[in-house]
Amino acid sequence: MLKPVITATALIALAGSSLAYAQYFGRSGNGNDGTRFEERHRPSAADVSAFADARIAALKAGLQLTPDQTKNWPPFEQAVRDLVQLRIQRLQARQAGEQQPTTPFERLSQRADNMAKTSTALKKVADAGAPLYQSLNDDQKSRFVRLARMLRPHHHMRGGHDRGWGEDRRDG
Repeated sequence: MLKPVITATALIALAGSSLAYAQYFGRSGNGNDGTRFEERHRPSAADVSAFADARIAALKAGLQLTPDQTKNWPPFEQAVRDLVQLRIQRLQARQAGEQQPTTPFERLSQRADNMAKTSTALKKVADAGAPLYQSLNDDQKSRFVRLARMLRPHHHMRGGHDRGWGEDRRDG
C-alpha cells in the first residue's frame, strides 16, 4: 500500500514541477533574466554591419564581374550600404532607449517617417542597381537574383510574407 502512494506522490511532484518549470521558462524566455530569446539574440549594430559587408562581398564575388561591369558596381554598393546604415541607425536608436511614441498617432507618424526614409533608400538601390543589372549576362542575372536575396536583412519567410530590401521588422 505504501509503494503506490509514494509512486503517485512522486508522479504528482514531477508533473507539478514540470508545469511550474514550463510556465517559468515560457514567461521569461530562458529563466535567467526575463528576456525572450529573440530579444537576447537581436544582432548588434556591429553585427549588422559585419554581416552586410560579408553579404555584399559574396554578391560581388558570386557575380564574377568583368572589368566593364565593375564600373557599375560602386554606386550600387554605396546605395546598399546606405540602406544598411539606415537600419543600423534605427537599431542604435532602439538600443539607446530613445523615447518611443506614446500615442497611436505618434507611432503612425514615426512609422510613416521611417517608411519614407526606407523608400528613398530603396529607390537609390534601384536606380544604382539598374545599370549594373543591365550589364550582366543571363547567367550573372540568375546568380544576382539568388545571391541578392541574402542582402535583405530578413530574407526568411515571416508571417507568410517575404520581406523586401530594407524592410525592418520594427519600423516604428
